[in-house]
Amino acid sequence: MSKIKVAVIGCGSISKYRHIPEYAGNPNVELIAFCDIVAERSQHFADEYNAKAYTDYKELLEKEKPDAVSVCLPNALHAPVSIAAAKAGAHVLVEKPMAATEEEALAMIEAAKANNVFLMVGHNQRLMPPHAKAKQILDSGVLGRVLTFRSSFGHPGPEGWSVDGRNSWFFNKEDAVMGAMGDLGVHKADLVRYLLGDEVTEVSSFISTLDKGDADVDDNALTIVRMRSGAIGTLVASWTYYKGEDNSTVLWCENGVMKIGTDPVDQVIVELRDGSVEKHSVGAIATNEAQTSSGVIDAFVDSILTGKEPSISGEEGMKSLKVILAAFESQATGRTISL
Repeated sequence: MSKIKVAVIGCGSISKYRHIPEYAGNPNVELIAFCDIVAERSQHFADEYNAKAYTDYKELLEKEKPDAVSVCLPNALHAPVSIAAAKAGAHVLVEKPMAATEEEALAMIEAAKANNVFLMVGHNQRLMPPHAKAKQILDSGVLGRVLTFRSSFGHPGPEGWSVDGRNSWFFNKEDAVMGAMGDLGVHKADLVRYLLGDEVTEVSSFISTLDKGDADVDDNALTIVRMRSGAIGTLVASWTYYKGEDNSTVLWCENGVMKIGTDPVDQVIVELRDGSVEKHSVGAIATNEAQTSSGVIDAFVDSILTGKEPSISGEEGMKSLKVILAAFESQATGRTISL
């Protein structure tokens, strides 16, 4: 069988550390083209993988006709580029947040359907080993219903991650649309929906720029959510965890508590009300400093090979996007927003 011809549009850090090496490590993929407005970046990867380099994604799509693309661009460009790729007949893996608005997300979903291609959103937290293990335990029923929870995702900010440092698009609202909420908060919304197998029905949020004063996007957010089941909890996103990254979740349930990412060795700990404790060392959650395979690329490629809709579909991405959009509406209006 011939290999899937893949193009990567946007050659920043998420491509450099996740998408490109994971495609290169998949035996079913051939990297055929790279695109970036900074010509040196796309040319660097084109040289490394014997591929073509472009600065214009439209020209790439027309000339190369890839089977699939990764869209790894500033948030404001996710929708137009994903729609153009779908119309060109390419399956699309888009980074999160999938779009800037619900209308854009819907248009992306419709473009994929109309052109008979898949649309997948890069919500990699679902695939991290501790989160997959936690989901398995929750689904077993041993803990009973989730009653309350808190989930936090914070690091010192994109300046230490982005190829452009403090001059990164992450800090420019025109490009980024949103700050820590788009970078990290949408991960938390998606993770809680995934773990609980439930949907958010109410959102109340405080969103601020507390310390990165020259940025015109948020650097901190605390959001209270109520799930359809009645469970309530908090989601925190921060770019000011200057002493190191935190990506942890604690769920208090009928029969005990589950702690995820709170211990460096035992990434999932279950403490039951009967006094028993289970500890699971299943591999760490990837961080900006310690990259591990996200699993996203392999899942995307597998969907194309099998013809099976990705589990992290455009529809799933839109549901998580709607949570953070509601959080911004709550901040703007001072009201609790119903979904």
